[in-house]
Amino acid sequence: MKKIKNIFNSLLGDARNIAKKDPAAKNVLEVILLYPGFHAILFHRLAHWLYNKRLKFLARLISQISRFITGIEIHPGAKIGKRLFIDHGMGVVIGETAQIGNDCVIYHGATLGGTGKDKYKRHPTIANNVMVGTGAKILGPINVGNNVKVGAGAIVLKDVEDNVTVVGVPARVVKK
Repeated sequence: MKKIKNIFNSLLGDARNIAKKDPAAKNVLEVILLYPGFHAILFHRLAHWLYNKRLKFLARLISQISRFITGIEIHPGAKIGKRLFIDHGMGVVIGETAQIGNDCVIYHGATLGGTGKDKYKRHPTIANNVMVGTGAKILGPINVGNNVKVGAGAIVLKDVEDNVTVVGVPARVVKK
């Protein structure tokens, strides 16, 4: 019973965070019922649990149903921290070995993907309080530090230190 309460509280925390960060959200109930980013996280939590129980086909099936419903593709192997906000999430892709910290925001069209070269850890690790702008691509087994802002359309191919803003193709630091 305690485990179910913890899961419920975690999801409620996700919804409250979205309602707090999105000025268009009127209340938490609206987020729970109408926000595809929240639905994608909900589906992902179930798919990830199944994936960790080695029920990989079922996990992938749920992730594909989620993708069909929300337009957001999160591989069930991806590790996602607390209070992720996927805003206007259509076209967001999060790969199998991606890791996302707490309190991050990802905008539509962003990709946390691989480069096709790596065999094991192929996707990025995103630390806490990171904002990934619209259409940004973060590719390969790289690390993005805490409190980073990745500008819209940026292509990040190298590690990014804490507390900076990166923009451009390829991405470069513009603000510390």
